[in-house]
Amino acid sequence: MRRRPARRRPLRRPREVHKANGIIHPRVQRVGPEHFGIVCVDPAKARSYWMLADFYGKILVDKSVMEHTRLGFDQALQVLRKAIEQHGILDLTVSIERTGNYHVPPKREFQKAGYETRMIHPYATKQFRTADQSGLKTDERDLCAHHRATINGFGLLEPPLDPHYVRLQLLTRHRRDLVTKRATLRNQIHEQLNLIMPGYAKCFEDIFDSNIALLIARHTGSAAAVRQAGLSGLTEILKRANVRFQARTLHKILVWAAGAADGLPESDMRRQIFISLEDDRQAKNREIVSLERQSAGLLAQTPYVLLMSIVGINVVSCAEFAAEMGPIPNYASGQSIKGRAGLFPSRAQSDEVDRANGPLVHCANRKLRGAIMLIADNLVSTNDHFGALAQKWEVAGRDDRAIRVGVAARFCRIAYHMVAGRMVFNHPSGQRRDWILDKLITFHRDHYTSFNHANNDVHSAALQLSSAASSTEEPLLASELAKLVVKRNSKARCANTRGPQQLGDILLDVLIQRGFTPVESSSSGE
Repeated sequence: MRRRPARRRPLRRPREVHKANGIIHPRVQRVGPEHFGIVCVDPAKARSYWMLADFYGKILVDKSVMEHTRLGFDQALQVLRKAIEQHGILDLTVSIERTGNYHVPPKREFQKAGYETRMIHPYATKQFRTADQSGLKTDERDLCAHHRATINGFGLLEPPLDPHYVRLQLLTRHRRDLVTKRATLRNQIHEQLNLIMPGYAKCFEDIFDSNIALLIARHTGSAAAVRQAGLSGLTEILKRANVRFQARTLHKILVWAAGAADGLPESDMRRQIFISLEDDRQAKNREIVSLERQSAGLLAQTPYVLLMSIVGINVVSCAEFAAEMGPIPNYASGQSIKGRAGLFPSRAQSDEVDRANGPLVHCANRKLRGAIMLIADNLVSTNDHFGALAQKWEVAGRDDRAIRVGVAARFCRIAYHMVAGRMVFNHPSGQRRDWILDKLITFHRDHYTSFNHANNDVHSAALQLSSAASSTEEPLLASELAKLVVKRNSKARCANTRGPQQLGDILLDVLIQRGFTPVESSSSGE
C-alpha cells in the first residue's frame, strides 16, 4: 500500500508588526498618547542615564544621571514621581537596555517602586540609532533610539525569575566555567610534563585517568630521578601515598626511563610549575564535584529530573538544561524552546531570491543552545534510537552539524511534553528507558555524597514521579538491586565484577530505597 505524503503545516503569519510581549499600544489607546509615559534607562557600571518622554516623543524629563547608590536611586524616583504628577501621566512603562549585569540594579529598584519594567536588546537600540545618524553615538542619541525602539514593540516583558532556577543556573554556569579552566590546565600540564620528562606520557593511555602517572612525575621530575629510584623507589613512593598499582606498569616506566632523553636545563623550575598546575587542577576537581552535588539536589526538586529517564541524559547535562530553561510554564510549546535557543536556520528573502537554509541564527540564547547541543551529542553517541536516526540522515547526505541540530530539535519537542506533562520517557521507538532513581543513586555513590544529602535528593526526585511512573519504577529498581546483590555475592562473578566488592556499594542503594535514615550515635568519650 502506498503511503500518503504527510501534509505540511502552513506557516503562521504574524498578526501584529510588534513582538507579542512588546505590545503597548492597547494601553496607549486607553489613556491617550500624551498621558502615556516611557522611561528609557541606559545602564552603565556605576551609574545609569535616563529620561522620561510621552508616547509622541515629547521629552518630559531630560537626560539625567542616576548613580547606583541608595541616594541616587531615591533621587531619581523622586524626580520621576514629580514629573508624573506635573504632566498628568496616567500609565507608564520603564524600558531598560540589557547590558551585561549592569542593568540589574536599576531594574530591581524600579520594580520595587511598583513600575512595570521591560528589557530591550542592544541590537534594537543600535538599529534605531543607526537609522537616525550612523556616525554619532552619544548617551542622548542612545536614549532617543531607545524610545523609538520601545514604541515599536522592542521593549519586551520578561517572566519573573524563579529563585530556585536562579541558584541552579549560577551553580551550573560556575561549574561549566571551572570545567573550561580545568581543560586549559590539562593542556598546560601536558606541555610542562613533556618538557621535563619527554615521552613519559606515552607510558599511559591517559595520564589524568591513571592514579600513578602524575604522582610519580611529581616525586621524581626527570628520567634520571626515575632511574635512580628504580623499582623499589617507585614502589615506596606509591605505598606511602596508599595508591594501588601493578608491577608491570612500573616496569614500563623503567623501560622508558632507560632510554629517555634528558629534560631542559631549567627542569627544576618547570617541575615547580608543573606541581603548581597539578595542585590547581585537583582543587578544581574537588570544587566541580561539590558543585555537581549541589546542582543534583536542586535538579531533584524540579520536574526536569524526569528527563533522566531518557537513555543518554545524565544528572549533569540535565541540570544544565534545566538551569538555562527555567520554569516550563514560560514556554508555550517545544517550538518556543527551539526559538529561544535559535535552533532554526537564518533566511534571506527578497523578491524571487530566497535563501531559506542559511546558518543558525545569531541572535539566540547561546547558553541554552549549548546545553541542548551537548545533550544532542550524548543522544547520538549513546541512545540507540537517535544514533540510528543520525546514521539514516548521514546516509541521506546531511551534514554532521545539520544532524546534531535535527536531533536537538526533536529532543526539544520530547522534553517539553515530558516536563510539562510530568511524564517519563515513553517514546514508541524506544525499547527501554532509564530509571531515574537508579541514575541518581549511582551519581551520589560515585560522588561520595553524604547519606542525608543523597537520601533527600532521592525522595525529592520520587515526588516528581507520577503514580504510574512510581508504580513501574520502584519494582524495577528493587529487582535490579536484588540482581546486583546476587551478582556481587555470588562466587561465579561475571567479567565486569571481578575482584572483591565493597559492601558499601550496595548497602547505600538498599538503605535509600527502603527509606531508612541514619541515627547519630552518642559519643562514648574514648
